[in-house]
Amino acid sequence: MLASPPANAPFAIRHHKPEALREALRKMVLIRQFEEGAEDCYVRGLIHGTMHLSIGQEASAVGLCMALTDDDKITSTHRGHGHCIAKGAEVGRMYAEFFGKETGYCGGRGGSMHIADVAKGNLGANGIVAGGIPIAVGAALSAKRLNPGSVVMSFFGDGAVNEGAFHEALNMASVWKLPVIFACENNHYGMSTSTERSSAQPRVAERAAAYAMPGITVDGNDFSAVTEAGHAAVERARAGEGPSLIESVTYRWRGHSKSDRNRYRSKEEIDSWVARDPISRFATLLGEHGIADADAVAAIERGATREITEAIEFAKTSPGPDPAALARDVYAPDSAPDDSAGVPA
Repeated sequence: MLASPPANAPFAIRHHKPEALREALRKMVLIRQFEEGAEDCYVRGLIHGTMHLSIGQEASAVGLCMALTDDDKITSTHRGHGHCIAKGAEVGRMYAEFFGKETGYCGGRGGSMHIADVAKGNLGANGIVAGGIPIAVGAALSAKRLNPGSVVMSFFGDGAVNEGAFHEALNMASVWKLPVIFACENNHYGMSTSTERSSAQPRVAERAAAYAMPGITVDGNDFSAVTEAGHAAVERARAGEGPSLIESVTYRWRGHSKSDRNRYRSKEEIDSWVARDPISRFATLLGEHGIADADAVAAIERGATREITEAIEFAKTSPGPDPAALARDVYAPDSAPDDSAGVPA
């Protein structure tokens, strides 16, 4: 490894220590293998409901979370597995949640779209499009008043920016100068509808001007570009200067969900984005700067494979939920009807 990075090295190389960059690569590889494992389990009937995968978007989740500390919070989306892992979630408990097991993050009640890990600062994924954005604004107001210096990052997709909640939340955050970063992962499609067909202004970052906040568009498959934008926005928020909007332009390799037959995209389009694989690009960057050679990358991949294998086995062998706890978390304490057995006092 070079004693010090050259002045013209990408931001990530200059700003982060080698061990932090190797850990970032490990998380990206882990997310990829986690999603592939989830897809396989879904196909085999081990996971019920639906499944939204973020394969191809790993640099966005990990790169943006690199700027956050344990005190910072995030809100996520229906396509939020990568955000959970980037913020430090245990993959075994995530799979257990998918499998409907008691050892899952929500006791098997939330499933793929509603994982929350409050202890690690993940306030929860949200199955409602744009649903997490106003929640993040409320959390940012709390942070400003009760925990100055901490920030909140709200992840959402391009499909959320035409929802009223998006505009209301950005306006309120700017008026009150709240420490919140709005992180749009623009993967070009809201289900099967492209941004060009759904939005008069398809460039999401341009909307920031209407709310008097900075807006920046970055290559969401370039880890260094993503983390540079994330650090700038987080530093601004910590300094009390208010919110920012980051548009991370990326692409989901899979369909919207496992029921999506992908007929609205050509193979050529998908292949062109697969060729821009964020993991391969980041691994190449680390190799060029002597931070992780081919052997180190292979070791990271093997380690991720072991971790995923063990996580799936943990989920398979974990106990199912206790039927006596069926009504737990349905009613507030002392407000349940008399015939609701199993409600804690």
